[in-house]
Parts: sequence; structure tokens; C-alpha cells
Amino acid sequence: MKNINRYSILAIIGGGLLALMININSQLSLETSAINASWIAHGLGSLVALGLFHMTKKRANPSSQIPGPVPRLYYLGGLPGAFTVILASITVNSAIGLSGTLALGLIGQLVCSILCETLGLFGLEKKQFNVIDLLPISFVVFGSILIISQRY
Repeated sequence: MKNINRYSILAIIGGGLLALMININSQLSLETSAINASWIAHGLGSLVALGLFHMTKKRANPSSQIPGPVPRLYYLGGLPGAFTVILASITVNSAIGLSGTLALGLIGQLVCSILCETLGLFGLEKKQFNVIDLLPISFVVFGSILIISQRY
């Protein structure tokens, strides 16, 4: 339970950082373009990641590494990230705003994660999808509708 709490806090912080990133990138895209904002965000992110990599590579746990060669598919994680930045930069500056973008983005994340877990994609453990799983999803969809409908 202690690890779940710690990871839950980290996930909440990550969500807050995602909202901050999307907001800052959308402002940058207004001044330049959505594609330029994506280039700058990923370029700066790459530099930070490279710095963190060099700071922590001596402390890496060898037992946590994937044995054998890394599947090529795993190197493509930046592609959805680039499109996320571009699409979010466009939609935040639309009528749905930051809250609507994040709410609808959360629906997309839920649907994609359920598909990935149900089908066991990308090395995830297969999980059975139950009708009870529709309850929290329906709350998120309903909440998203409320958020977006209040913007007008």
C-alpha cells in the first residue's frame, strides 16, 4: 500500500506537469506555430533527459534492464509525444480551452490504455475488461461534458 500511495503521488505530479507543459506549449504555438512549439519542447526535453541520463547512469540497477536487445517499437515513444504536443497546442487555443483539452485527452488515454491492457499490447499484462470498468469511464466522460459545456 505504501508503494501505491507513492506512485499515486508521482502520477498526480506528472499530470500537473502535463497540464503545465500543454499550457506553456500552447502559448508558444500562438507566438510561433504548433510544430515549432513541439520542436522546442522536445529539444529542451531531450537536453534535460540527456543530463538526467548522465547523472543517473552510474546508479542504474542492472537487474531492472530488459534482457537482450530492446524491441525497435520501444524507440517510437516520442512519436505520440510529438503529436500530443502539436494537437494539444492547437486545441488549448480553441473554444474547449485547457480544461477541455485535458478532459478529452484523459478520455483518449483511458480508451487507449483499456485497449492496450485488454489486448496485452506493448508487453502489458492482459487484463479482463469488465462492465464495472465502464463506471469510472462514464464519470470521466460525464465530467468532461460538464467542463466543456460550461465554457460557452
